[in-house]
Amino acid sequence: MRYLTPSQLSEWLGDGSRTKPLLLDVREPWEFQLCHLEGSVHVPMAAIPLRKDELDPAQETVVICHHGARSFQAASYLERNGFDNLYNLESGIDGWARTVDPAMAKY
Repeated sequence: MRYLTPSQLSEWLGDGSRTKPLLLDVREPWEFQLCHLEGSVHVPMAAIPLRKDELDPAQETVVICHHGARSFQAASYLERNGFDNLYNLESGIDGWARTVDPAMAKY
């Protein structure tokens, strides 16, 4: 697993020459409804073991939560189950809202 800052993710998403990663949001439904990155796939952390087969282990995947702790746990689980192109978004959606998109809802 690698780590990505919100600024690095923003640069990646804005780079037309790079393949876009899967944005895997592992927060609870109410959190996802409040705010999320456009194009994110929502799979709450508790559902990851049941739904991991829906994901491509070879695809570059950025795992997102509120501050980075749940996404770290989810990415660690996926890594133990054969996923090897994982990134944990440092400081999570909160960091994104504070450094990249100040208009995004904060909680």
